[in-house]
Amino acid sequence: MTITKLLGLNRSHGDNLTVVTHFILLGIPHTEGLQNILFIVFLIFYICTLLGNLLIMTAIFTDSRLHTPMYFFLCNLSVLDIGFTSVSTPKMLANLWAQSRMISFGGCMSQVFFYHFLGSTECLLYTVMAYDRYVAICHPLRYLIIMNRKVCTILAAGTWVTSSFHATILTTLTFTLPYCGPNEVDYFFCDIFPVVKLACANTVIIETVTFTNTGLVPMTCFILILASYIRIVYSVLRMSSGEGRRKATSTCASHLTVVALFFGPCFLVYTQPSLSEILVTPVQLFGYVGTPMLNPVIYSLRNKEVKAAFTKLTGGKRVSQAITH
Repeated sequence: MTITKLLGLNRSHGDNLTVVTHFILLGIPHTEGLQNILFIVFLIFYICTLLGNLLIMTAIFTDSRLHTPMYFFLCNLSVLDIGFTSVSTPKMLANLWAQSRMISFGGCMSQVFFYHFLGSTECLLYTVMAYDRYVAICHPLRYLIIMNRKVCTILAAGTWVTSSFHATILTTLTFTLPYCGPNEVDYFFCDIFPVVKLACANTVIIETVTFTNTGLVPMTCFILILASYIRIVYSVLRMSSGEGRRKATSTCASHLTVVALFFGPCFLVYTQPSLSEILVTPVQLFGYVGTPMLNPVIYSLRNKEVKAAFTKLTGGKRVSQAITH
């Protein structure tokens, strides 16, 4: 086997260009000597993410009391969290444990597509969930009429379909560029900006489109979420019942927390280019690995209805007591 093939490079016929067939992920920077510790930490996070979100989905499917719009969207969020963390974590674990840094061209393309597809879907879903909370608090008597099954299905499907177009455009623009070496991606997974740096062509268009889209989508969603909560706060302040205020605040607190966890890393990374590489990487890792694990805990495990569903699911009180304590 030749050196070029070992490096994931092939000579194209009829010319002297080297065509990239594989990429090499350089991994998390500044982690020399910490690979085993990081492997254990990220493996625990990944397993907790899978188990937590699978438990939430099982509870929602099996308990008819949770067949409401709020938990329908939460079930979608659990699916997204499992998918989002699975885009990069398994390959990152392989890199840390076995130094398996090579990824095929198609594998790299898949990572770019699913990262932007699932990330955009989650962003849009948080916006839909904010609208759901707005209708529940500001129009409680008409809630089930407005948020009927058809509307919920259309809203959820719309987030997935819209994001698929978004990701397809970005992925197509990225991988129609010629790649003729080098092929070392200076990151722990394939994302657009680290990959297009390796293209042997002008990348201004794809970089402009990517920066605009990845900035515009979260910003638009954040503005819509903010508008929903301004209306919610206005309605809560007008409530005469203290119990009603507490219930409304409790209903929104979990959603606000997960929104902050999702948008916080995005704003830090995209609005603070002066941040050092050492600070940016942990912030991004938290968004990719930490947030999907924390979402079930924050949004559901402290929820009375979900705790009751877990008790019913297990046929006893142990799980409920464990969650309470």
